[in-house]
Formats: sequence, C-alpha cells, structure tokens
Amino acid sequence: MRSNVTLILRRLSLKKLFSIVLILTASAALAQTKNPVSTVLRDMLPRQQKKLTAAVDAMPAAKFAYKPTPEQMTFAHLVMHITESNNHLCSLLGDGLASKASELKETDTKEKLAAELQASFDYCAQAVEKMDDSKLGDTVKGHGGDPAPRAWAAIALTNDWADHYAAAAMYLRLNGILPPTAKK
Repeated sequence: MRSNVTLILRRLSLKKLFSIVLILTASAALAQTKNPVSTVLRDMLPRQQKKLTAAVDAMPAAKFAYKPTPEQMTFAHLVMHITESNNHLCSLLGDGLASKASELKETDTKEKLAAELQASFDYCAQAVEKMDDSKLGDTVKGHGGDPAPRAWAAIALTNDWADHYAAAAMYLRLNGILPPTAKK
C-alpha cells in the first residue's frame, strides 16, 4: 500500500510540475505574441542594417558615381534613397517620433552618405521600439499621400530592405566586388 501512495504522490508531483511548466511556457508564448509584427520587425532590423551598411562600406568611394546604365541611379543615389526611405517609413511607424535627417545630395561623400544611412537605421530602431501592433490599423499617409493603414509602412519597410540590398549587391557585382552576404 505504501508503494501505491508513493507512486500516486510521484505522479501527482509530476503532473503538477508538468502543469506549472505548461502554464509558464504558455504565459511566455502569450507575452511574445502580444506584438508579433513589431517583434519581428525589431528582430529583422539589425540583420538588414548589417547587410545594407556592409554593402555601402564595400563600395569604394570612387565608385559612388557608378550607374549600370544611363537610365539608372548612381550608387550614391541608391544610398540616399535607402536613407530617405528608412526615415520616411519609420516616421510612420514611430507614432510621431521626429527624424533628425540631414538633406542629402548625390554628390555628398561616401562618409557622409554612410553616416546618414547609419543614422537612419538608428532612427528606425527607436521608431520600431515604440511600435505597438494595436496601432497597425491606424491611418497614415501611404504612397503618394493616399491613406493607408500603418501596417503598410511596416510591410513596405521590410520589402524595401530586401529590394535595396538586392540593388546594392547588383551594383557591387557589376564592379567585381562580392556582396557581403556572398562572403563566407
């Protein structure tokens, strides 16, 4: 009889322990999913920042005026565009957080363009930190000033990072430079 009681107590203890672990795990999962979109954006930002800033660093200053065809933008213009895109889209996500962006010119030095790109990512980090998924349905000025949900800015930002890195990688390859993500 004593061994049966011990067995029941052990089972109860294991069941309680399992229940406690399950409750704690569920609580952690619920806490993590409170803001899934902004959490994913916060997780993506450092990787995209590292890739894009490394691509800009890899291009020699003398090649910032390079453009693949007469119709395409220069590499310097691409860096300006990435910076301006980050500042604009993150201003929509940051719920009123003002950007301290400088006016950029295509003729600015590599150092100035790279510093402003870095500053745009720092600004995005602050804006995304303030993000709250409950506000993703709020109306902001989308493309062309048309009304759009704030979620549009989050999606556009991640799409832009992918598109801009692909463009920067192409410019690098056309100049015989291996893009950062292609290096081992």
